[in-house]
Amino acid sequence: MRRTDRLFELIQCFRAGSVWRGEDLAERLGVSVRTIYRDIATLIASGVPIEGAAGIGYVLRSPIFLPPLSLSAGEMAALQFALTLTARAGDQEIAENAERLRDKISAVVPEALTRDHLRNLAIYAPQSTGAGPFRELFVEAIAKKRVLNLRYLSLAGQESQRDVRPLQLEYWGVVWTLTAWCELREDFRMFRTDRIQDARFAGPLFEDQPGRRYTDYIARFERRLPSSH
Repeated sequence: MRRTDRLFELIQCFRAGSVWRGEDLAERLGVSVRTIYRDIATLIASGVPIEGAAGIGYVLRSPIFLPPLSLSAGEMAALQFALTLTARAGDQEIAENAERLRDKISAVVPEALTRDHLRNLAIYAPQSTGAGPFRELFVEAIAKKRVLNLRYLSLAGQESQRDVRPLQLEYWGVVWTLTAWCELREDFRMFRTDRIQDARFAGPLFEDQPGRRYTDYIARFERRLPSSH
C-alpha cells in the first residue's frame, strides 16, 4: 500500500470515533507499528487533530471532513468509462480494486453527482475473460526479470515451446497479451494469454539489453505507424 493510501485509510479509521492502538492499526494496514507511529506523527504535523500516545492509544479529538471532489459531468463520464473498463478486464483482483475505488469516490463526490449517477452513465465496455491462470506468474516474472518457459498454441493450432523474456501485459478490450522477447525467434513476440497452455519459470534472470527492452519494442512499433504528413 502506498503511503498516501495508508494515510487516507488511517484518517478513515479515526473518523469512526474509536480509540486505536498502534498495534491494531499496524495489523489492519499490514505494516509495522513503527510505520504507524511515523504516519500518525505526519498526520498530526499536517493539522489532523489526533490525540494519544504510543502504547496507550490514539483518538480523533474533533471531527474531520474531507473536501468533496469537484468533477464535471465529462470528467465523471471519463471516470466511469475507466472504472467500467477496468472492472470488465476479467481479472478478479483488478475488478475488486476498481469497485473499492468506485466506492471511495462515491463517498466524497458532491450530492449533485450521486452514487447512482456514477454507476449509470450510458457507457459500454466489453467483458474480457481475463489474463488467464498465469497472471500472477507473468506479473512476478516481469517485475523480477525472470525468464519464462511457455507452451503456446497458435491460432492455427500449432503448439510450440519457447523461453521468453516477459516485458509487459496488455489489455486490448477483449483479450490480454504478453509481450516478450522470444529467445527462439530472437525477436519480439506478442502472445495471447488465453492461448498459453502452460507457463513456468525457466530459472535464469535476465538483464535489460539494448534492442530487447519494452521501450525498444514500442519504438519499433511507432516507426511502423503511417506518417500524419
